[in-house]
Amino acid sequence: MLRLRRVLAISVWFLVALGVVVPLVWLINNRDWGVMLMLLVPLVVYSLMRLGQLLEGWANKRARPSSATDSGSTLH
Repeated sequence: MLRLRRVLAISVWFLVALGVVVPLVWLINNRDWGVMLMLLVPLVVYSLMRLGQLLEGWANKRARPSSATDSGSTLH
């Protein structure tokens, strides 16, 4: 299950990165006003890094074992 989560996390990040970066690069390259979009590039890169960190945390998260003594209390 842990390996499946890692594969899913990498796949999701790659698809999101591809879906954001390719149109951004195309607009920067092909439109006169696209140069102004270069101001967004640091924000896009930072957002992709944060998404990667969140997906990494999700992929490495282990399922908490349920025990008979845990009755659903909020204090652990």
